[in-house]
Amino acid sequence: MGELAILIPLAPFLMVSFIVWTKHQSKMAELAAQATAEKAAQYAASNTDLEERVRVLERIVTDKGYDVASQIEALRDARKVEALLENREKEVR
Repeated sequence: MGELAILIPLAPFLMVSFIVWTKHQSKMAELAAQATAEKAAQYAASNTDLEERVRVLERIVTDKGYDVASQIEALRDARKVEALLENREKEVR
């Protein structure tokens, strides 16, 4: 019983400390929730941008213009190969 008598004067200090600690933990949880909400908003915006880019790429790929550009590049590559072959034949002669 003598030990409890020592704790009685400390009770108000312990209660105040507990209240301050609880408020601090509450504030920390609130800040963490705000940070999470901000990150979620950033990811949503980024996701929207990426979806728009994919839509543009889909339009490019499904558009006939893409086939024409591919054919032009294929012709350029074929000309490069032909030029290399001609140079090698000249070197062999």
